[in-house]
Amino acid sequence: MSFALVRLSTVDKLDLDSFSRAAGLHPDLVRRFVTLGLLEPRRDASGRLWFDRGQLTAVARIQRLHSGLAVNYAAVGLVMDLLDRVAELEAALRRATRRSGGPQWS
Repeated sequence: MSFALVRLSTVDKLDLDSFSRAAGLHPDLVRRFVTLGLLEPRRDASGRLWFDRGQLTAVARIQRLHSGLAVNYAAVGLVMDLLDRVAELEAALRRATRRSGGPQWS
């Protein structure tokens, strides 16, 4: 599987079609990601979806988990939450280790 890498202009927000093209995904799959809570677009007054460009990174992560680990899309959210939590705990451990002057192994 390949992932689309697209150079975007300085546009901060992308509508559904532009976001789908940039991500290399069908708009229906992007809508499914929104329904599953994997992506968090904003809705305008008419109900149209608008995505931050940074959400393209989330799409790449979703696709890597889905294809690389054979995780179904419904479970990807849980895996992403767990990975984020592990990263937070590791960062906290690094900060605590630096403050105490190194690991306290006995």
